Amino acid sequence: MKHFLLSYTLAADYLERRPVWRSEHLALARAAAARGELLLGGAVAGLGGAAPTEAQLLFAGEDSAAAEAFARADPYVTNGLVTGWHVREWVTVVGAGAAVPIA
Repeated sequence: MKHFLLSYTLAADYLERRPVWRSEHLALARAAAARGELLLGGAVAGLGGAAPTEAQLLFAGEDSAAAEAFARADPYVTNGLVTGWHVREWVTVVGAGAAVPIA
């Protein structure tokens, strides 16, 4: 099992527009979590109390397919609340769930 980080760049008006799409986004996230694909996710707090400008979602799987499919289906992406996204493998080495634990 590998880890993959789905990184979102959020639109400047993300907080104002989020309520319309939030329940659909959370339903998608909860379904991915129930399948064991999505481990954690959320917006990254802005500096000094500023609005968030990015979000991170941690996926587990053999490849990045689940993370990529999530982004393509996410109403935040399809409705422009996310202005850019990318998926990278995160080689985790320490902690209970590390993909490549180092003794």
